Amino acid sequence: MKISESELTPAQIVAELDKYIIGQEKAKRAVAIALRNRYRRKNLPEELRDEVAPKNIIMIGPTGVGKTEIARRLSRIAGAPFIKVEATKYTEVGYVGRDVESMIRDLTNVAVSEVKKEMSEEVEEIAKQRAEEALLDILLPPVSFPRRRPGEADPSSKVQEESRSSTRERFRQMLRSGQLDEKLVEIEVKQPRAQVLGMFAGTGLEEMDQNLSNMFSSIFPEKKKRRKVTVKEARKILEEEERDKLIDMDKVVKIAIERVEQMGIVFLDEIDKIAHKGSTHGPDVSREGVQRDILPIVEGSTVMTKYGAVKTHHILFIAAGAFHMSKPSDLIPELQGRFPIRVELQSLTTDDLERILVQPKNALVKQYSALLETEGVKLDFTPEAIREIAEIASYVNSQTENIGARRLHTVMELLLEDISFTAPELKGQTIPITVEYVRSKLKDVLENKDLSKYIL
Repeated sequence: MKISESELTPAQIVAELDKYIIGQEKAKRAVAIALRNRYRRKNLPEELRDEVAPKNIIMIGPTGVGKTEIARRLSRIAGAPFIKVEATKYTEVGYVGRDVESMIRDLTNVAVSEVKKEMSEEVEEIAKQRAEEALLDILLPPVSFPRRRPGEADPSSKVQEESRSSTRERFRQMLRSGQLDEKLVEIEVKQPRAQVLGMFAGTGLEEMDQNLSNMFSSIFPEKKKRRKVTVKEARKILEEEERDKLIDMDKVVKIAIERVEQMGIVFLDEIDKIAHKGSTHGPDVSREGVQRDILPIVEGSTVMTKYGAVKTHHILFIAAGAFHMSKPSDLIPELQGRFPIRVELQSLTTDDLERILVQPKNALVKQYSALLETEGVKLDFTPEAIREIAEIASYVNSQTENIGARRLHTVMELLLEDISFTAPELKGQTIPITVEYVRSKLKDVLENKDLSKYIL
């Protein structure tokens, strides 16, 4: 849900996050203040506005407690371009020392796609009308009348024109009602342009590939080929072409870059994996190298993208990590200083897991109930059964690796496996999910500790 900036008070932001995320009040308050500070910054005098840097955040907590979800939901509330990147990606072979800027290029691509989608919706009706006229021209090709001398009238031409107009309207009604959907027509479609230097994909030189492709596309004309398609498919192709013609890409790019620079959010996950402990050899060296590569992006620099230069000075960076093998102070001092806000997220309790099952808008119980309702099967969960599911998930987390709320997915899948498999034969039935049912389905796995490590 996107709401206007003036209404995005910290309390309103937290209330929106509460609809999807259970607990973690400290983290919600921190991101709410960070987002509100952006609105405050926009209202500052211009000379002071550029001096106010975003207060980047480090979220510390185990997996599955809501770190990524908080950042993702925050971007949706604000309508901000958002991208999640794994910090460990830049420690892979061939990535060290380069390609860190790709996170900003990817963020810009996301923003351009979002703005283009918004503008497509604005011109949707005009594009549909134009596509309809183009389709009618294909179905009823224009007829050329014989040339006559100036002043010489042709009584039959007027009659033919009226008849043709009447036929066109009849075809229009048939087109709108879907009577012609399966009729085959021949249209010209654009051929997708192949990348000039596909060999560079994944090596950090994608930008060179793109630039050369753009250069060759301006030299060589776009190829088209004729295809026979159904009227239904032709309508979609023509509508898409008309939308592209109506959208001003220069305007799209300008708005997108402004959004990235002023509203962009980059979520740096697994930042604890690149924290070093002072070693001068081994993998810690490459980790420190990655930190130093990330530093200028977070500090504020200009990154060249295929859409132009993008400044990163006011992009909000939210880093996250479990920090069970390291601590934030293991990061290089310069990077630590760029993340002044640190929030610790708590491990989920049994009560939290119980609330996660039923309270959020996208709660698991709601999801599974809705999925099986498509087959005509109704699930009736008792409160005691929901509590039992939460207790089992909490117990398994305590006995094996603690994966937080993600454990609920594995428990629910195993619990409802038989119903999901036989759902087409159970149409019209209501299946009660009771404590006894939960225990009967999960008893064997829980009692066999070795098996539970694999299954749950």
